[in-house]
Amino acid sequence: MGLQAWDIEIGSNCKNIALEFSRNNRVLYVNAPLDYITALKKRHDPRIQKRKRIIKGKEEDLIELQHNLWNLNPRTYGASINQLGNNTLFDKLNKHNNIKYAKQIKTAIERLGFKDIIIFNDSDMFRSLHMKELLNPTTYIYYTRDNLIAVDYWKKQGIRIEAQHMKKADFVCANSTYLAKLAKEFNPHSYYVGQGCDVSAFDASLMGEIPEDIKDIKKPVIGYIGALLKLRLDIDVLVKIAKERKDWSIVLVGPEDDAFKTSELHQLENVHFLGNKDGSQLPNYLGAFDVALNPQVLSPVTIGNYPRKIDEYLAMGKPTVATKTEAMSVFADYTYLAENGDDYIKYIELAMKENSPEKENARAVFARDHSWENNVKAIYELIEKFESGNLKS
Repeated sequence: MGLQAWDIEIGSNCKNIALEFSRNNRVLYVNAPLDYITALKKRHDPRIQKRKRIIKGKEEDLIELQHNLWNLNPRTYGASINQLGNNTLFDKLNKHNNIKYAKQIKTAIERLGFKDIIIFNDSDMFRSLHMKELLNPTTYIYYTRDNLIAVDYWKKQGIRIEAQHMKKADFVCANSTYLAKLAKEFNPHSYYVGQGCDVSAFDASLMGEIPEDIKDIKKPVIGYIGALLKLRLDIDVLVKIAKERKDWSIVLVGPEDDAFKTSELHQLENVHFLGNKDGSQLPNYLGAFDVALNPQVLSPVTIGNYPRKIDEYLAMGKPTVATKTEAMSVFADYTYLAENGDDYIKYIELAMKENSPEKENARAVFARDHSWENNVKAIYELIEKFESGNLKS
């Protein structure tokens, strides 16, 4: 269970982990209940309309997705309470939400004949707070992959509730060393388990033709692939690089938020916005880069994030310069870690100067070790240690 439904349109750690779990275990992937506000605001969304039909009993709530893997859409609504300021009222309504939700899950578990269940909770701090008591699993795991309580939407109740949730979990696992350290404040059994990434498409030997809109851009190409969001990326760093090195082409591939659309970057001749691209084309764009960037802005939201795009960059063998954060320490031997705009310019130059076929191969080998199989193997090891009484903090 987690924050993202199975039919989400973007990539999801929880879905990838569920798929890997299902290779050797029976897995029930539970979509969170539809809340009243979402049901109203997104009433024209086909996915929301389908959820409403399921709640009314007009469509099946439990679907077999593939061998060993089922998806449940609970036939219940949840009260929209995240922004309540009254703790007593929030706790009462949240417990009520949890009870209704648990009843739906328990019914599905019985229909599937599951016994000795393990619950893997991907950061659903509110709706699943009481699942350990209500469903009585043999092992209860809380998984943290973003510092959600640094985001305004989660702060009001999240700071208090996530701490409670982590404390009651049998253990907490995190996809970055920074998040594992934060979790350890509330549960001594908190561990870094790495991050999975499917980089099979990011293979230099499989690269297709260079796309038309990038192949004639002047070299060297210094590029970024991903959503262009002020919340996560440092616009000033990009402006500084572009202004001080006009002989470089800065290429940005991905959808822009309003801050990027109105930024000075659009006034600079050596900055190229190529827009959003189909995922299947991204390796071909990355193949045209001389150096890949991840200029994260430093904030409580980003400092602990594991950037999956770094694995994609490295899997293609690309020299990579990224903002230095605690979570980036695992990449220190294979990336150049910058603390400011001057560092970015210095390391981009160094990255191009030092690049070699040997370095490209070493980067690719390193990135391919960050597989979902290895990620889940680390989680399995923790489960086995917990259930045998050998889990150490």
